[in-house]
Amino acid sequence: MRQFQIVMGVLFGIVVFLFLDYTLPSKQTVRITNTYNRLTDIGANKVFFASPDTGTIQNAAGQRDIRFIDTVRPNGKVYVYRNEDTGWIWPPYFKYDSSNLHSEATDLRSSKENPQWVSVTSYGWRISWLSIYPNAVAVKAVAGPEVKPFNWGAQIALLVIGLLLFLIWRMWNQFRERTIDPAIRSVDEAWDRVDARADAARDRISADAKATKGRVSRWWSGLWSKKS
Repeated sequence: MRQFQIVMGVLFGIVVFLFLDYTLPSKQTVRITNTYNRLTDIGANKVFFASPDTGTIQNAAGQRDIRFIDTVRPNGKVYVYRNEDTGWIWPPYFKYDSSNLHSEATDLRSSKENPQWVSVTSYGWRISWLSIYPNAVAVKAVAGPEVKPFNWGAQIALLVIGLLLFLIWRMWNQFRERTIDPAIRSVDEAWDRVDARADAARDRISADAKATKGRVSRWWSGLWSKKS
């Protein structure tokens, strides 16, 4: 049982970590090389794209017209973002300005010879073999590739989540001390009383059995004495 609890705790921790890693905003300093629209097949990976509730239109072939932002990191590796509205659904970025963001990103495009570095705020993962892209939510020009703006959004979100977890932990401890622990003690005490009564009854039965055995033994001995 203890091992099962440990395994379940580890699995729960992994799920929470992956959820936060996908949902919380991240910032990366990159150089924008291209911005464009592309008809994209949406299939089993649709959970990683915007919901149709945001006004996204998908044709009968399961394709969606999505904006993309091609970038290059300071180490030379390419990185591709999608640019979709999130609406009022999860995650709660309330993004409705994908058109404006597309224009801003287009204006910040640059070449390798004359680079313009930008900080892109996004959420999500980039998994090439599943055609999964992080969703860009903001673009801001920075002085150079070494500039890494502090991720205030993620830090504040983690602080709020930590406070909520602390409050839940405190509430659970109080509930356990006031309700569960007394109930357990009451059950234990009731069980002890039942066990004590059972022991007393067993002792009485044993004593009665010994007394009966003694009377029978004396009666039998007396009977044989008369016959003799």
